[in-house]
Amino acid sequence: MTGAERLGAYHLIEALDADGPPDPRPGQFYMLAAAERWGGGADERPYLPRAFSHARAHEGRLSFLLEAIGPGTERLAELREGDGLHLVGPLGIGWRPPASGTRPVLVGGGIGAAPLVCLEDELRTAPADTGNIDRHIDGKRSPREAQGGYALLLGFRSEAHAEAASLFAAVPELATDDGSKGHRGLVTDLLRRELDQGTPATVYACGPPPMLEAVRALCAEQDVPAQLAMESGMACGYGACFGCVVPTKAGYVRLCVDGPVVDADLLESALFPGAGH
Repeated sequence: MTGAERLGAYHLIEALDADGPPDPRPGQFYMLAAAERWGGGADERPYLPRAFSHARAHEGRLSFLLEAIGPGTERLAELREGDGLHLVGPLGIGWRPPASGTRPVLVGGGIGAAPLVCLEDELRTAPADTGNIDRHIDGKRSPREAQGGYALLLGFRSEAHAEAASLFAAVPELATDDGSKGHRGLVTDLLRRELDQGTPATVYACGPPPMLEAVRALCAEQDVPAQLAMESGMACGYGACFGCVVPTKAGYVRLCVDGPVVDADLLESALFPGAGH
């Protein structure tokens, strides 16, 4: 571990992966486990690592956003600089380029904002016709100020959770369940308003299954291409255990090797048994 800090309701941890690939793709993931005190614990849990998409990767330094919601994530949240961290990755298939002639629309829900951070980093350094943004407001890039740039829509439970928005370079449109920050309601309210403007878009979404299903249905309704970063229980991360299979129109796929990013039009629904939190 090279760093750990509290970010509102979340924890941001950083590790050095000196021997790993220097350029993991946005949307790929790593299997993480604390190097010490792993296994056993409360109710003899947990023994297995946890899957996390990286938020940033730079010169072997990886950052991950997490929320302490159970034994595994609680142990990771307790890590401090100098502690050991087991990681395996990068794994899976990440985000793909937007459809030709479309504007990327990034939609994050809660902890699902994490893989959109590195996607935004990539969009900001891309050529002008694929999402580069040049104008600044108060030191922040605003997607609203750059036609042909990208839109950033984020939804959180509360203002404390919304502090994760500070990881982004752009000024996002925010929604919170309790109205403590931005729009009171769902991030898909913001997405509908964005798509109703009629600008051709490719949607990139990560968040809880109900949010992803709402994004899938809305994009299907408006014939908008969408890529969904999905979650299912993983034990290995490389296709051996078949613990993360999800149903698609073409049959079952393993999210760890065929995803976690899946084209929304391949799904009948983003809601299925064992899907995420």
